Amino acid sequence: MVTRTVDLRSDTVTKPTETMRVAMANAEVDDDVLGRDPSCFRLEEEMAKITGKEAALFVPSGTMGNLISVLVHCDIRGSEVILGDNSHIHIYENGGIATLGGVHPRTVRNNEDGTMDIDLIEAAIRDPKGELVYPTTRLICLENSHGNTGGRCLSVEYTERVGEVAKQHGLKLHIDGARIFNASVALGVPVDRLVRAADSVSVCLSKGIGAPVGSVIVGSNSFITKARRLRKTLGGGMRQVGILCAAALVALHENVEKLESDHKNARFLADGLNEIKGLRVDTSSVETNIIYIEIEENSGTTAAKLSKDLEEYGILIMPMGTSRLRVVFHHQISDSDVRYTLSCFERAVAGEPNENGN
Repeated sequence: MVTRTVDLRSDTVTKPTETMRVAMANAEVDDDVLGRDPSCFRLEEEMAKITGKEAALFVPSGTMGNLISVLVHCDIRGSEVILGDNSHIHIYENGGIATLGGVHPRTVRNNEDGTMDIDLIEAAIRDPKGELVYPTTRLICLENSHGNTGGRCLSVEYTERVGEVAKQHGLKLHIDGARIFNASVALGVPVDRLVRAADSVSVCLSKGIGAPVGSVIVGSNSFITKARRLRKTLGGGMRQVGILCAAALVALHENVEKLESDHKNARFLADGLNEIKGLRVDTSSVETNIIYIEIEENSGTTAAKLSKDLEEYGILIMPMGTSRLRVVFHHQISDSDVRYTLSCFERAVAGEPNENGN
């Protein structure tokens, strides 16, 4: 019987802390659809300040936050958005921008660092003279940190160059900032500086900083007014949502400073895994809390098998294809958990059974 569990499947698996539970139990609430929930108002006000934007809106999920943002900017069906071919919006959000919004995705190849080449972005912008046959380009989307490239961070300089391209062509810029706090801590740059060039940002509260539910989208007052209406249309208007916002406020105040520890733990594990024959980690890509592990052909195992073997030790990770694994750190993983995880990898790759149940 396994007596210890280390859950590294994602930073979305955290449990509410005791402080969060107390805050949720004591939250001052009202009807947020009517714009009267005081706890929600405090969260939105604080997030607007942190990101340097005029206004903010709490939404149930990051997927809804990105969807609303794209639909506000691309408010005419048949509009087109330029985004990375390896981006979360394009791959993991069920094609919502096209299915529900009639927005056409025009993909540009993501580089290994999560960026898209500036010249390729410009080349993807439709010629207005072809409006009779082409979709109309209205928006560019970036992702920071970039999940599918291992949590890589987009710099201020890069983001502002993309912002300049957007302005030159009369386009808007949206940032999927699901893990923007991770990027901020890793780069040593305040969040508002990282997103200054963006017209809107979606910030997840239930990933790195560990709140139980929700995201916040930020932008101008007029953007948020339109976003609030779309949130209602999509079924995201909730009533006494301050119970959730109270936990998110605790996460903002207590957990952002813990992200550096998550990043250090990720680098420690990555270095250790590279010492295990049959495994390979590009340590140069480990900038935040995500590790991708490549299983070499001569290892005698696969992602599915190694994941199952590790589960017998109580280590939960996510297979990503036949020879790739993903590990994501969060604030509820201790230094002891990291050392235990490394030892379990060593034993599992060597084919040692977990006879002690720990």
